[in-house]
Amino acid sequence: MMRLSWPRRVLLWALNICAIAFLLLPFVPVVLGSLQSEKSMQKNVHALLPEEYTLANFRLILSGGRSKGPIFEQVTYLPNSVERVPSAFLNSLLVGLTVTLITLAAASLSAYALARLRLRWTGALLQVSVVCRMVPLIVLMLPLYVLFRRYGLLNSLSGIVVAEFGLLLPYAVLILVPYFSGLPSDLEDAARVDGCTRWQAFLRIVLPLSAPGLAACGVILFIISWHELLIPLILVSRPEFMTVPVILAGLVSDYFVFFTLMMAICLLGLLPTLFLVLALQKYVVRGLVTGALKG
Repeated sequence: MMRLSWPRRVLLWALNICAIAFLLLPFVPVVLGSLQSEKSMQKNVHALLPEEYTLANFRLILSGGRSKGPIFEQVTYLPNSVERVPSAFLNSLLVGLTVTLITLAAASLSAYALARLRLRWTGALLQVSVVCRMVPLIVLMLPLYVLFRRYGLLNSLSGIVVAEFGLLLPYAVLILVPYFSGLPSDLEDAARVDGCTRWQAFLRIVLPLSAPGLAACGVILFIISWHELLIPLILVSRPEFMTVPVILAGLVSDYFVFFTLMMAICLLGLLPTLFLVLALQKYVVRGLVTGALKG
């Protein structure tokens, strides 16, 4: 392994610190804004630090609008969507986990078939997957709305799950096909010789070896589903089925914008994806690097 000289190491560390600071810089005003009142923020918009710090925004959000506190007593209008924030977090979590699991299950089977089986139309199917990802989602929303209304899938979490599953499945297949293609087939052949069927070899050999790739793909799918706005915004109008991005968009009105509440919701909405990435960091990095090299 080549050893870098100390000037190069210093330059490398300086570049890393600058990159990290550039990425974390947008979070500073979000954190500071969530810890002050709306009145204080409107009064000192250009101030670097707030005059006073408070957790009232977080208490209001987590209590579903019941624990207002003194800083909200003079606020003449609070959107009704604040009351739905706890249920919106639960809806987003349920939708994200469900979409991730069923998409991984279907994509792993499809990607394994495209990578291992000698199918005639493998290249064409992969090209169709790429084309599907190139179509803007807004183009599909009107026919999707009409179709879901016909089958009674509007205003339901199942409708959101079905729509996001169709959106993410081609993306997951494109991620997993290079990973499955790079796995050695010798272990599968040995298992087939010992009496395993192809299905048993897939479950007992391929899936355990593919754990890093599946973890990386699962994290990406959950993050996309967690932050998806357009699908639940179009397909859901009843407040009890709204997700966090829809609630967040509801805090912007023609007359007022609740910046501090939006920042507090953004910080709380960051926690699930942050915990997931930190918990699976080793597998995510290994899966992404391996898939990129094999792709």
